[in-house]
Amino acid sequence: MTEQQIFDLIACPKRIVKRQPVRGYQTGNGHKRCDLDLQAANGRGGTFRVFIRQNTEFIENFPIGLRYQTSDRRLGLITLARYNGPHGESSRAPDGHYALPHIHRITAPEIASGSTQPQEKDREVTDRYRTFEQALAIFFADAGVANAGEHFSELQQGRLFS
Repeated sequence: MTEQQIFDLIACPKRIVKRQPVRGYQTGNGHKRCDLDLQAANGRGGTFRVFIRQNTEFIENFPIGLRYQTSDRRLGLITLARYNGPHGESSRAPDGHYALPHIHRITAPEIASGSTQPQEKDREVTDRYRTFEQALAIFFADAGVANAGEHFSELQQGRLFS
């Protein structure tokens, strides 16, 4: 898989076809969670899964991830991208990413080596979102999810300030 193919998979138009739970979030073990099944809407097929987690005590700590079901039995389900909130710890890295919102994307060399998860060393510190709700909106836009507002009413609310 090439970098362009990875980018195309992340950005291709998709639709949510299943949400678990149907409304709201499941809670337990100190976090709330929701899982989605997506179908590519571009005619090429392809199935995706989304995992959404948020710490219930430290709400800025969350991952939102996009997984792709490959046809390669060796790889299976790979995580294409993961949007994280700050982990709340002082950073062990020069870019300070543990204490800031950041995005991990898997790379072609990682997939070629058999990895199914983006590595910690490959990340983008971002100021595109600060809150869980903002991250959801950015994630769904980046992932090309056309019907996210039907499943997440908080995305349909207007903004008081720009």
